[in-house]
Amino acid sequence: MATSAEVPETPFDRSLLPAALRDADLEALAREFGTPVFVYDEEHLRQRCRDYVAQFGAENVAYAGKAFLCTAMARLVAEEGLHLDVATGGELFVALRAGFPPARLVMHGNNKSDAEIEMARDAGVGRIVADSFDEIDRLERIGFDGEVLVRVTPGVEAHTHEFIQTGTDDSKFGFTVSTGAAGDAVARVAASPALRFGGIHAHIGSQVFRLDSYAEAAGVVARFADDCERATGVTIPVVDLGGGLGARYLTTDEDPSIAEYAAALRTGLGDRRVMVEPGRSIAAVAGITLYRVGTVKAIPDGRTYVAVDGGMSDNPRPVLYGAGYEAYLASRPDVPRPRRVAVAGKHCEQGDVIIGEGRLPADVAVGDLLVTPVTGAYGTSMASNYNKVPRPAVVFVRDGAARVVVRRETYEDLVRLDT
Repeated sequence: MATSAEVPETPFDRSLLPAALRDADLEALAREFGTPVFVYDEEHLRQRCRDYVAQFGAENVAYAGKAFLCTAMARLVAEEGLHLDVATGGELFVALRAGFPPARLVMHGNNKSDAEIEMARDAGVGRIVADSFDEIDRLERIGFDGEVLVRVTPGVEAHTHEFIQTGTDDSKFGFTVSTGAAGDAVARVAASPALRFGGIHAHIGSQVFRLDSYAEAAGVVARFADDCERATGVTIPVVDLGGGLGARYLTTDEDPSIAEYAAALRTGLGDRRVMVEPGRSIAAVAGITLYRVGTVKAIPDGRTYVAVDGGMSDNPRPVLYGAGYEAYLASRPDVPRPRRVAVAGKHCEQGDVIIGEGRLPADVAVGDLLVTPVTGAYGTSMASNYNKVPRPAVVFVRDGAARVVVRRETYEDLVRLDT
């Protein structure tokens, strides 16, 4: 993966932006909604959903809510006919509050509690993905009525950061194919009088560009499915291969198409029915973050720090796994960016740096509106209140109109749970 250090001195490449935000009046949005603020191109979100449906069919696509979820997003996904992947009781609550059809929900999680399983059962969730033998025990005891998929780990290297690899044998997720645990789990669920076997699930990681990794994982899972069917006599109706397709954060990043991704999966799976769970590849490019520059500090013989009014509380990805981003100034996106800078946040951590080696115009100054593109996934969903900084608003833009879908937190919100 490319790094921020490879960002060129040339003007910002607007192809990193969704169509509705390429020529939008971002300064007007910042004045109206404040900063920091997440701004999404709603039509881009919808089109990416439709692109997946075109390749796989609506019944075989579940949007991964962990990438970005609020009631407005859940309703959008429902309107586009997709399923929705939720991984906790909280995500399930948001989906149900939004009126999402429970039969089209897929419940994930490596450590589901009794309360979460009961919540899913009582709501009528259509599918749950079993992640351990302990969980199978709980599902049998509690009595889940929907389909139960078995999550397997195919032992495939995903060529991404170790923190977001999920398909290796040492993963905390699922049952390993190589040890025989996956086969035992499938046999157990398929034979259980209390459960309804729905298929198998595998996910190799996030922000993956190597399509050969997907083809390899699909092949491993297909052979495993063949072995299970021969051993148990039970038909595996669907293979869910999760999500993880990479998003283009930098101009130097690859940009595999959904059609190429689909072809890679089918190369490995053959004629088996495949389900996918895209998240980042739907939401990432759709969103940008607007910040206001508060300080420009040039360190003699060192870096120039451009400090903004957000940081690791609204985008922890650079701190967590060195994620790279580009940046530009909203008032002059088409000018060269010769000045090497570190875009820093306002938090009490030296590591609170959004872009370690970025480029901005030479005259960047206090008051400028700074934009980081491709922040639609894992920004607002991972946001925190570190240093008691209120979380930003989320705004959807469509047909030239903007609406708040998540309001900005206030200081009063910061103490609403205190006793």
